[in-house]
Amino acid sequence: MFENKDVLKQALMEVATWEGDNLVVKDETKLKEKIDELVYTAVFAEDEGLKEAARWSIRALALSLGIIPSSIHDLYMAMGREEVSGFTVPAMNLRGMTYDVARQVFKLANEKDVGAFIFEIAKSEIGYTEQRPSEYAACVLAAAIKEGFRGPVFIQGDHFQFNRKKFAENPEAELETIKTITKEAIEAGFYNIDIDPSTLVDYARPTLIEQQKENYECTAKMTAFIRGLEPKGITISVGGEIGHIGGKNSTVEEFEAFMEGYLKTLKKFGEMPGISKISVQTGTAHGGIPLPDGTIAKVKLDFEVLRSISEVARKKYGMSGAVQHGASTLPDELFDKFPEVGTSEIHLATGFQNIIYDHLPEDIREEIYNYIKENFKSEWKEDMTEQQFIYKTRKKAFGPFKKTFWDLPEEVKSEILDNLYKKFHLLFEKLNVFDTKRYVDKYIKPVKVLPPKPEGI
Repeated sequence: MFENKDVLKQALMEVATWEGDNLVVKDETKLKEKIDELVYTAVFAEDEGLKEAARWSIRALALSLGIIPSSIHDLYMAMGREEVSGFTVPAMNLRGMTYDVARQVFKLANEKDVGAFIFEIAKSEIGYTEQRPSEYAACVLAAAIKEGFRGPVFIQGDHFQFNRKKFAENPEAELETIKTITKEAIEAGFYNIDIDPSTLVDYARPTLIEQQKENYECTAKMTAFIRGLEPKGITISVGGEIGHIGGKNSTVEEFEAFMEGYLKTLKKFGEMPGISKISVQTGTAHGGIPLPDGTIAKVKLDFEVLRSISEVARKKYGMSGAVQHGASTLPDELFDKFPEVGTSEIHLATGFQNIIYDHLPEDIREEIYNYIKENFKSEWKEDMTEQQFIYKTRKKAFGPFKKTFWDLPEEVKSEILDNLYKKFHLLFEKLNVFDTKRYVDKYIKPVKVLPPKPEGI
């Protein structure tokens, strides 16, 4: 780790030069040698000013190399016009070892000309993994630098979700909470935001449009808020959601009711682009459903939901299609089906987490599980076995044990990353995103946005 800003500045001067307020890379080989230390500082420096300076430097260096945080909106609009099709964009939540895991994705992207892929982190994950948006973005961009990637990098705020109880108590305060995290994410280079007020859907109401009322109104308010924060030249990709993941399956009629209310409400804020995709419920649950022995229950996934809603989304509303959540623990043989039925995007998280845990040394895993049993025992429900409790709760160890995961012995880390690379390869192949760089190059025109330089750089 760099000890202070002076040491950081000295390291930067060895790899880059100033052109105005911009850092321009002059020695990429040397930068790749130093990037491990730079990203470690961006994550673990105790001095907040040094941490902020390291994160800013990574973003500046990435922009200099043509690694540019971008919105996938225009590609999704092309999918809505049915100019491109036949693939499903993977959106990956990296809860731990973010820099090293992202490197595997960029390595594969370089090898297979993959352009359509997203790194994301949910509002809840930002909390329990202790990764603020600026840290997450720094890890992803540093990984792209290390692997020599070039082009747009899509970073997404996933499930910026409204809390039903807090919304009922004070709707404006809860809306303000979502606005605050959204603003922080956009400033960090998250130009893709999934708004999730689906928790506010009230199935007790008599009509579909009344059931979706708070959902579509909050989605419209957040869309307008996001449009007001967009850097010049960027249309942020905004996603909506009609089916709370883990709840009842979505229908075309619910989607149309949501869209009727959403588009009418959005017009009150003026003419602006709306959402580019819609998340639906098809029968899955986040993380899968653990059985008493800790294995995952088989899910009956309704692909017809994805097919029918995606078709209406494209033909009637010009959107990219439906989004599948909670999919990473599904059997491998199902993933070919998502492109077949026109799914525009698929969210993947727990399967990667499971690979990390499956390959941890026994002593480290035991230490983590003991910590979970001690610190999260209030979440251990009476009807849960120990295996079920640990499976559902171990994601919350990624924050407290962030440094442990990062500093794993090289042979352990290597085995984990090799297995993750194989998983990414299998998923990307089945989702048909090999050779999608040509579509990204055609439709995405990246805009370089560099925040103000922090003090001391």
